[in-house]
Amino acid sequence: MHRSSRRTPLTGKDGFDLVVVANRLPVDFTVGPGGHVEWNRSPGGLVTALEPVMQASDGAWVGWSGAPDLASEPFDADDMRLVPVTLSADEIERYYEGFSNDTLWPLYHDVISPPTYHRTWWDAYRRVNQRFADAAVAQVAQGGVVWVHDYQLQLVPQMIRAQRPDVRIGFFNHIPFPPLELFQQLPWRRQVLDGLLGADLVGFQRAGDAANFIRAVRRLRAHTTRGPMITVPGEDGRDRHVRAAAFPISIDSRRFDELARSPEVQQRSREIRADLGDPDIMMLGVDRLDYTKGIRHRIKAYGELLQDGRLDVEHATLVQVASPSRENVDAYQELREHVEGAVGRINGEYAEIGHAAIHYLHHSYPPEEMAALYLAADVMLVTALRDGMNLVAKEYVAARSDDHGVLVLSEFTGAADELSSGALLVNPHDIDGMKDIIVAAAHMDHREQRKRMRRLRRKVLNDDVAKWSQSFLGVLTAMPSRVPHRRASDAPEDRGLRAEVGA
Repeated sequence: MHRSSRRTPLTGKDGFDLVVVANRLPVDFTVGPGGHVEWNRSPGGLVTALEPVMQASDGAWVGWSGAPDLASEPFDADDMRLVPVTLSADEIERYYEGFSNDTLWPLYHDVISPPTYHRTWWDAYRRVNQRFADAAVAQVAQGGVVWVHDYQLQLVPQMIRAQRPDVRIGFFNHIPFPPLELFQQLPWRRQVLDGLLGADLVGFQRAGDAANFIRAVRRLRAHTTRGPMITVPGEDGRDRHVRAAAFPISIDSRRFDELARSPEVQQRSREIRADLGDPDIMMLGVDRLDYTKGIRHRIKAYGELLQDGRLDVEHATLVQVASPSRENVDAYQELREHVEGAVGRINGEYAEIGHAAIHYLHHSYPPEEMAALYLAADVMLVTALRDGMNLVAKEYVAARSDDHGVLVLSEFTGAADELSSGALLVNPHDIDGMKDIIVAAAHMDHREQRKRMRRLRRKVLNDDVAKWSQSFLGVLTAMPSRVPHRRASDAPEDRGLRAEVGA
């Protein structure tokens, strides 16, 4: 546990060469005894990807603390400057739970759940985006790089550009970008596109997402496009060129591989199977409890397999880890009730003493426990109805250092573009088809498993999260600089960042 404080700058000049802007900081805040603000690091995929390049290139991270009305001065942690953005309880309700998660999230995930459009939510979204932009502007050095992340902050690139035309701006969208026919439902569609077009480079998980964005720009903003390049008229009379392309994100695959090889994790995986009654077939689902993840479809298919007699509880079991998510949003409360009701019905009908049909776990687990679960599972079920990437699929592959296990993967995940050569692809809307594939996965012989898993592991271990961040920043820093009266090659801080990312 660390206490926040104001320290001397990490840099001797005005500002930081690289500023990351994300909805959340890479730490969790708590208020300790006496009202002191304390923090704990909360490592995630984005932190793992960006921490090395930020440490080497003198970086700052702008984000929300995660708690309402919690103000804190910028402070240093792990050789990064962390810059908290304060949000009120009302702003969290309207900007985060409202516009971000009850308007944009369902709209961008193929309207699986109906989006809600409120003007007051949009006003809060604009206001909070401006606060993030102002914080980034205050931190970035002349000619520096700002990398903005995800759907909560789509207006930030243009807001930064309006104040700092000298900096390079990147934006990465971690979730899908919808087809024009869905996106144009958004009352503020043009404002969102203009916000994103403030960036020099807009990154997406899949080529199809980039194509959807380019089509929306062409139709709704009438800008000229050619391949991945979009021409945006500048206020100074000079055109700007914005690139939109796919940069599929990954995981710290070497870490998961090493974790799964450790004696402690291997022992824990054996304990898990023993605790489950040593089933012949252990199937595993790991998801946030979100309606996009296809949990209901998966449970329905599994229940029907038990009903049909194609699987039985004496030999097979399903472990479903459903991490709590957005519990203040009505659609998520309804989903939890539906899932838990379905699990209860199936266990009531098919479970036997010592043999549960479904083990349902509404918890989050540390990486060590997740690696043990992955290693214990014969079949990994990833049946999302729509997903930007789905890193669980890649974590499972990285953990299977034994070259065993079968990945059943939805066609509607970004991961399907990369892992189709080794996974069994499934359409989760086709319950009968999904049942056939689950049975095929359960009975796949070890030779076929090994052949497929080796293909998957080559891909996941080679294309890790470090390669993703280097690829994106390499393209961004190679783009023309807008520092007045100075070429990009003359900027020492730019040369340092480009050298670090391997540009």
